[in-house]
Amino acid sequence: MHIRTPPRLLELAGRSLLRDQALTMSTLEELPTELFPPLFMEAFSRRHCEALKLMVQAWPFLRLPLGSLMKRPCPETFQAVLDGLDALITQRVRLRRWKLQVLDLQDVSENFWMVWSEVMVSGCFPNDMWNRKPVQDCPRMRGQQPLTVFMDLCLKNRTLDECLTCLFLWVKQREGLLHLCCKKLKMLGMPFHNIRNILKTVNLDCIQEVEVNCNWTLPVLAEFTPYLGQMRNLHRLVLSDVDVSRYISPEKKKEFVTQFTSQFLKLRYLQKLYMNSVSFLEGHLDQLLSCLKTSLKILAITNCVLLESDLRHLSKCPSISQLKTLDLTGIRLANFSLVPLQVLLEKVAGTLENLDLDDCGIVDSQVNTILPALSRCFELTTFNFRGNPVSMATLENLLCHTIRLDNLCLELYPAPRESYDAGGTLCRSRFAQLGAELMGRVRDLREPKRILFCTDYCPRCGNRSFYDLELDQCCC
Repeated sequence: MHIRTPPRLLELAGRSLLRDQALTMSTLEELPTELFPPLFMEAFSRRHCEALKLMVQAWPFLRLPLGSLMKRPCPETFQAVLDGLDALITQRVRLRRWKLQVLDLQDVSENFWMVWSEVMVSGCFPNDMWNRKPVQDCPRMRGQQPLTVFMDLCLKNRTLDECLTCLFLWVKQREGLLHLCCKKLKMLGMPFHNIRNILKTVNLDCIQEVEVNCNWTLPVLAEFTPYLGQMRNLHRLVLSDVDVSRYISPEKKKEFVTQFTSQFLKLRYLQKLYMNSVSFLEGHLDQLLSCLKTSLKILAITNCVLLESDLRHLSKCPSISQLKTLDLTGIRLANFSLVPLQVLLEKVAGTLENLDLDDCGIVDSQVNTILPALSRCFELTTFNFRGNPVSMATLENLLCHTIRLDNLCLELYPAPRESYDAGGTLCRSRFAQLGAELMGRVRDLREPKRILFCTDYCPRCGNRSFYDLELDQCCC
């Protein structure tokens, strides 16, 4: 009968090898496979760089999930891992058990290394745990066996940190020997001339999510657009704070907008589009919508200036017929006909789950237009109508039209206009009284899951008061 050595004794033996600096290629060849992860953790945390180099070369799993260990990256240990990989990708070393194909630098939510330590104590070895490929699939990798580096990038500083600088230099010097695949790319503060160098290194068709929040001008966005068009597997795009300089002529603006919107013709997997504080959309939304080639699940156009014609184009767009989320927060609709919004809601009534019309300035005379369509959005789970100056009577009518929406879990409504005095100052006692009356009316009609009546933002503290079961006042 074969008797396995207890896991704890194996771990102690491995630590002894590190302590005595007795780790060699020959000992790694004989080392039990289940000892590699805890021994690697020990070497990484204690910065045994030479041991790390050897262990990377002898790694007996398809995947090395290094990102989970790099909460506080040490440049020396990271360089040691790269040095170990060099021996593999240049084919100087091929140990008998070697099978590493993926260096995973993503910060995954599940900490594989801690899970490993726990199962070592129980003596149960999860054979497939270290052989799982990352969830995302890069088209350029299919059918190929070079080393693949998976990572997510958040470019929030003016320059890269030491570890990322080291990585990109290493990748650039080994062009053709490995693939750098980035699923999520966030650009939050780095100048574009630095971003451009990174975009030239990353496989752009592996990118699935992009967030741009750098206070770009329209000409800078135009510089980015050729790279956007190469992200052919993009699922999610977030674009915030793009300004149009007053020095740009209308002709040049149209040229830049055309350059940007034409890239959407190539994005055949785009499902989620967020555009916030993007100043070039006014009068040009039709250019963007006409280039969408997929059915969007999420469309958020927030804090932008639109024309009534833009809203009409939106209601006619074929790509919005399957929407699950529509967010128009901060789009001023006070002087618009809401017939296009009614048409839009009718078109998405069978799929819409989240509707956000916060701070749109919608007034009493406009609300009746959208009520019939709204009352047929049976899949709706969240409805946000805060920030619209409507009366008590209009709110009561609105609540009557949501009576059949059984899936509603969260409803946010504005405080009735009667809660304010002639100067626009909130009267808290009046708000509390009207909130109690509205809550009573709702309960006469149905049993809401979560419903709140919210005031405008307080000019002193910037917070809102709201009425749920009782008045919750702002902090001032």
